[in-house]
Amino acid sequence: MNIYSALQMGDYHTHHCEDDVLIKKIGSDQLLCAVMDGCSTAMDSHFASTLIGKILRKTAVEKGYKDLYENNATRTLDDHLKEIVQNLFKELAFVKNHLMLDEKELLSTLIILLYDMNENKGVVLSIGDGVICINGEITKFDRDNKPDYLAYHLHENFEDWYAGLQQKICFDHLTDISIATDGILSFTKIKKTDTEEKIDVPQYLMTERSFIDTEEMLNRKLKKLEHHHGLKPTDDLAIIRMIRSH
Repeated sequence: MNIYSALQMGDYHTHHCEDDVLIKKIGSDQLLCAVMDGCSTAMDSHFASTLIGKILRKTAVEKGYKDLYENNATRTLDDHLKEIVQNLFKELAFVKNHLMLDEKELLSTLIILLYDMNENKGVVLSIGDGVICINGEITKFDRDNKPDYLAYHLHENFEDWYAGLQQKICFDHLTDISIATDGILSFTKIKKTDTEEKIDVPQYLMTERSFIDTEEMLNRKLKKLEHHHGLKPTDDLAIIRMIRSH
């Protein structure tokens, strides 16, 4: 499995990159990946996305130890995903109360991918906006730039809230998968270049396979988009791509 990631500050942002990215193994079989996008019009948005990433990393470590001592034979991947999201929900509610945070300080979207490396299957859940590509098929989750942030629901019953989540995709026979914040849709021409050649940015970053032999594949692609095509994202971008090696 080749795993690539990139994080780039949008051209319209000046102080902080408000997106974050997480890649963490859970035990020996599962891989947890996530991209977060802090709300630009909220407060300290980089804090919200980074905090969610830190909580998910902690959850992955703790779950890895816990799963060693539990019999998980009857649990599905969706059960494992629900446990991870439930822990995030609980921890965020605790931090909000403990630090007396305003809801606006916790607004971040989240795309979370849980993949079973042995069984070659997984599940992706998008809480808010973002873009997913599974084996060449791109799915965009867009609520007209008004995402339904997780932080809006911390006062609710978790079971009821989770049952209502609909932006979920299960997959198997994985060959190539990407998850990205909606910054991937914000590329615009920022300078003149020698080429007028048109390029589909999501397709290029999520399906095209140049630079596959280098860990910096996505960063190389971002450089090519900037210097060859004159394109940069105006919004922050976090992206993870996994290509299964045969």
